[in-house]
Amino acid sequence: MTAKTPEEPYATMLRSSLWVITTRPARGPGMQDLLPAHLEYQVAMERDGTLFGAGPIFVDGGTVPPGGMIIVRAEDEAAARTLADADPFHAEGLRKYTLHRWMLNEGSMTVTVRYSDQTAVIG
Repeated sequence: MTAKTPEEPYATMLRSSLWVITTRPARGPGMQDLLPAHLEYQVAMERDGTLFGAGPIFVDGGTVPPGGMIIVRAEDEAAARTLADADPFHAEGLRKYTLHRWMLNEGSMTVTVRYSDQTAVIG
């Protein structure tokens, strides 16, 4: 096996830019009322290919998530911010967010599709 130069492994990495939206509460009650609209918005982004992943963030083994993370595909920061601003939780001021560009370099995903029972497993 030939030794690789330090640049070679990086040259083959994915280097896909995504945007990470981390959320935190901004004000009190009202989230339960907007939860259906928030989830509908996320499912719509999932179906159109914009949403990479989303879910709550738990701190120190807690069971109540103080925040959440939404990872989206967007051309640039302005497009990512437009997506974040349109989330009903953010639009109504129930949650505030922070936006970060994230470069996905390495990792893996396994998808198993079973034709016999029409199931899929992501692992």
